[in-house]
Amino acid sequence: MDEEINIIDSNTRNEKIKNFFIKYKNLLISIVILTITLFICFFIFGEYKENKKLKTSNLYNSTIIGYSEINKEKTTKSLVELVEMKDPTYSPLALYFIIDNSLINDQNKINDLFDIVINKTSLDKEIKNLIIYKKALFNADQIDENRLLKILSPIINKDSVWKSHALYLIGEYFFANNEMQKSKDFFNQIIILENANQEIKVKAQKRLNRDLSE
Repeated sequence: MDEEINIIDSNTRNEKIKNFFIKYKNLLISIVILTITLFICFFIFGEYKENKKLKTSNLYNSTIIGYSEINKEKTTKSLVELVEMKDPTYSPLALYFIIDNSLINDQNKINDLFDIVINKTSLDKEIKNLIIYKKALFNADQIDENRLLKILSPIINKDSVWKSHALYLIGEYFFANNEMQKSKDFFNQIIILENANQEIKVKAQKRLNRDLSE
């Protein structure tokens, strides 16, 4: 009797499974097709990103290697294109090369390129903060204090490894403009900053002791 019941239960389960597959056949086929399609798309996208990265790398290297005063204009154009590609590795490097070799003299144009890298390129948080600091450093001699503080606000208002560098730049800015109390305030912020860069901290202390002591 028990054996007959087990046979009936088994047949019932098999029939239910069979009916389930019949009822949802189209849905199951769609799920399988979608899964395969997503896998293929993921693979193709990975290949695309890899090829794009290689192409960008080759463009940067060939541009830098081939640079000379003769082809300065061509080099500049290629490097600007690299910045506009918004690549997290080669866009910052292209911008640095432009600045280091004075390929563009228009400060506004350089700032536009900085903004592309900072605001439109996918970067690690501290890499982004470093580039913000470099932008402030690039502009420090030609902008007022409000503009300088605005550029550096994403760093000085948060816990960043570049915070002490930013505070030191602002302190030096005020010192150069003979605003000694403001300068002293920013140098003192470095001294009490828990995670301040030690070299920057020493420089700030020297400035306080040598030039800003009462």
